[in-house]
Amino acid sequence: MKLITVAGPPSSGKTSVILKTIAQLKVPNDKVGVVKFDSLTSFDHLRYDEQGITNQTGFAGKICPDHFFVSNIEDAVQWGRRKGFSILITESAGLCNRCSPHINGILSVCVIDNLSGVNTPRKIGPMLKYADIIVVTKGDIVSQAEREVFAFNIKEVNANAQILFINGITGQGAFLLAKYWQDTLDIDTLKDRKLRFTMPAAICSYCTGETMIGDTYQMGMLKRMEFEE
Repeated sequence: MKLITVAGPPSSGKTSVILKTIAQLKVPNDKVGVVKFDSLTSFDHLRYDEQGITNQTGFAGKICPDHFFVSNIEDAVQWGRRKGFSILITESAGLCNRCSPHINGILSVCVIDNLSGVNTPRKIGPMLKYADIIVVTKGDIVSQAEREVFAFNIKEVNANAQILFINGITGQGAFLLAKYWQDTLDIDTLKDRKLRFTMPAAICSYCTGETMIGDTYQMGMLKRMEFEE
């Protein structure tokens, strides 16, 4: 079974890119599965259901989405194998732009919105810096010059990634991404593989549910700013 990890900021068009790329795969829909990792709520499963694509959604709740991802990704792979999928896609949202859901040896995709701001690629962090393929959406809304500047800024952060512009409405550009997906290696398990970058640091008292403000309530991993007088 082939595994592809797809990540990106909220509302960047990840689900649309996945659906348009699945439509270009030379694989029946019942041989493709999607696992969505989110924080509090998601309605993307309705879109997958409409296309007859088997999917599962998990919510991290108050747990860091990266920690939730890495705790469940092996179970997701084994679920995909039991279902007999040829391709399994995981989708996770980089809510803090610090997320790093990319695994060594596994094809990783970062989806980023061309309307999010010209300097956005510099702010996203490991999710973009360590991706194999960076998909830019909504590029049809901006000028050619803006697309080139945006792509240049992506290259400044990740010089090795393949940059693809995909229209999430028409699917233009998804054929090439589907080819990359089909050419990736098969796996049986993720055991003993490593993430490409460390996860966000934990745990502080607020991670475990503390809501009070003040030094008395702050324990564990903390980082403080220095304010000039």
